[in-house]
Amino acid sequence: MNHRLNGVAPLTHSGLIRAQGDDAAKFLHNQLTNDFVLLGQNEARLAGFCTSKGRMQASFIGFKRSPTDLLLLCSKDILAATLKRLSMFVLRAKVRLSDASDDFALYGLCGDAVENAIKNKSLSVENIWAKADFDDISLVRLHPADGVPRALWVALAGSPAPAGVAIPAELWAWSEVRSGIATVTAPIVEAFVPQMLNYESVGGVNFKKGCYPGQEVVARSQFRGTLKRRAYLAHADVAMHVGSDLFIDGDDQPCGTVAQAAAAPTGGYDAIVSMQISAFETGDVRLGAVNGHLLTLSAAPYPLLADI
Repeated sequence: MNHRLNGVAPLTHSGLIRAQGDDAAKFLHNQLTNDFVLLGQNEARLAGFCTSKGRMQASFIGFKRSPTDLLLLCSKDILAATLKRLSMFVLRAKVRLSDASDDFALYGLCGDAVENAIKNKSLSVENIWAKADFDDISLVRLHPADGVPRALWVALAGSPAPAGVAIPAELWAWSEVRSGIATVTAPIVEAFVPQMLNYESVGGVNFKKGCYPGQEVVARSQFRGTLKRRAYLAHADVAMHVGSDLFIDGDDQPCGTVAQAAAAPTGGYDAIVSMQISAFETGDVRLGAVNGHLLTLSAAPYPLLADI
């Protein structure tokens, strides 16, 4: 276990969209890449909100507080625009959408803080995306970072912070990168179909559910074997910024994009990068220009579903 990644961090860059009403789950089911009709009280969902062309304009971690009350965690920098776009589709559905960021306190737990939260409350959240509720608090098990357990803590505003050593938000941001699951932020809105961020391999796409915006494009990318870009991990000694282009030697056309980045606690920067599979296989990928800084690349920290 990375001894630095152990404690509790406030999630200052995240916000919450709330969907309330008899049709709340059905409405989200019809808009997002995952199944929200069959979403149980003891689980959460990773999901994308796509354009008609299958490009992700937002990503969420969603779960139910009750059968008619759902929360969607997303990046705060796109929350207002995303809420506006979702609201356009409400029409006659019995659902009310709102920005609930001020109504809840958000924390990220890692290492011993996760284990203590589970043990102290006798919770069962061993599986990724499992959820447990207690004392008006929801705890969601997230993908680990370098083997370190992580979880999302959502409590009513004003509630005590979860037990654990305080760690800076920057360290939590690094853990997000090391988990290999990118969150859509403003610089990459409409840049990727879900598979370019490996969402289908980490529980973010349900191919058996009904139609949603962009569904045909997402399905075609999967079932016709046309996936040419995937998400990988990268390290550099220089700063990496979300939205920066990547290149291979001798080709002035970008081969990929930085999807998420954070300073590494041991120096340099780590990132999730989405790029052409062929570029990853060359191992010679540069940041920002053909002659830019050489990246150290590695595979995603989870198995990828094979093209069907």
